[in-house]
Amino acid sequence: MGLIKRSFAELIGTYALVFLGTGAVVTAALLVQGQAPIAGNSFNVGFGMAEWLAIGLAFGVAIVIMAYTLGHISGTHINPAVSIALWATGRFPAKDAIAYIVAQLIGASLASLSVAAIWGMRAVDVGLGATTMGFGVTYWQAILSEAVATFFLMLAVMGTAVDRRAPAGWAGVAIGSTVAMSIVATGNVTGGSLNPARTFGPYLLDWLMGGANNWSQFPIYVIGPVLGALVAAFLYSYIAGLKAEKPASEATAKK
Repeated sequence: MGLIKRSFAELIGTYALVFLGTGAVVTAALLVQGQAPIAGNSFNVGFGMAEWLAIGLAFGVAIVIMAYTLGHISGTHINPAVSIALWATGRFPAKDAIAYIVAQLIGASLASLSVAAIWGMRAVDVGLGATTMGFGVTYWQAILSEAVATFFLMLAVMGTAVDRRAPAGWAGVAIGSTVAMSIVATGNVTGGSLNPARTFGPYLLDWLMGGANNWSQFPIYVIGPVLGALVAAFLYSYIAGLKAEKPASEATAKK
């Protein structure tokens, strides 16, 4: 499959992930809008565990759907951190990684534009589902949270999608479930991005439409996910005895 077609598949997959996931965030935020934080608990952004579970499932199920729909075309990375980690471990060509990342960022931006168009300015008022640090969380805690959560994501990618010894057909479920549970666990810390593109789209559209300017926090969602993905990819390759393969014309990992 040609790079242009695979890049379009990445654009579509990232669009679906960000639209369905941040659409769930916007819906949850509007449902709880006006409710005061829990008294005496500064570590609260208005969402309870039920909301975080629903949001986590929205992102996780979106990944499962896209993995089985587009995985045979592009590998369904739909995450720059995954593309970078696969390139760094010698499993993905540099030019393909660049094309994928550009497509992922465009897909995420178009998804946020769609959220704004469908929900209107009230979606901008609640941040278009953007990820930000929770109350009482430091910059370095946020980076560590994103790194650890993305470590688990990339470990799932390596173990179920890259390693050919893994049982066939389970990668989408394993990776989607990992993302869903990571969001439930870390949502109140960073919003649970695990994905630079997922954060980029809402930040860009929110800023362009006169909403919040959160760009000062964007390095969190680049450094953390990329670092976590790199550590997981190299560590899994070591403990599983995987050697770098000649990069194929198509990606072998999903997410």
